[in-house]
Amino acid sequence: MNNNNALLIIDMQQEDGFVLENLDTVVTHTAALLESARLRQIPVVYTRHINQADGSDLPRGEPRAADGSPSSYRAGTRQVEIIERLAPRPDELVVDKGRYSAFHRTDLDNQLKALGVETLIVCGVLTDVCVLGTVFDAFALGYRIRLVSDACTTTTQAGHYSALLIMTNWVYALEILTGVQCLRALEGEDYLSLIPGQPDEFAYQPHELESTIARLQTRLVRTQE
Repeated sequence: MNNNNALLIIDMQQEDGFVLENLDTVVTHTAALLESARLRQIPVVYTRHINQADGSDLPRGEPRAADGSPSSYRAGTRQVEIIERLAPRPDELVVDKGRYSAFHRTDLDNQLKALGVETLIVCGVLTDVCVLGTVFDAFALGYRIRLVSDACTTTTQAGHYSALLIMTNWVYALEILTGVQCLRALEGEDYLSLIPGQPDEFAYQPHELESTIARLQTRLVRTQE
């Protein structure tokens, strides 16, 4: 990996409005990445999804409680804080956002450029919402993206893998790898990853989703020769 990395941890908050697949495992993988990044003085950036308590900033159609306030990620509540095991240090950047993408109406791009960051190591939740939106915007802004597949999750495995496949098919600056392989890369060791070689490389029809997921997984965990 080059020396212009930053670890971007997306929305690993205490919000419990969604049941997420394998969340404990994702937290464990994220904690390992966080420890490695800190050890190597790689910048760490967190995002938090926060909705104004009165609901005034909610986009059209966003679910609301009976009193009109946000039904999730409500400002001023414990739910918007980062999971304790992954809590940021005082000198680490925390970017609050009110939309899916971490770049929308925030200064994240400017902050990263000020740090000289060229490559984002991305993990967090939800794979098919905020991770997906952030990765597409990062690509549009010219960043290289290293997406850690098993340090992300969403409400279903199907949603998780569908998002991974979309990004693998169309984010040309993407490298996708597992947490173990990312740690090897950060340590300067040989590692395995998937770098898409052509557009829509993992195209599939509905009945082929399961086999395409298996093909993606095989590419990520194949035995190193």
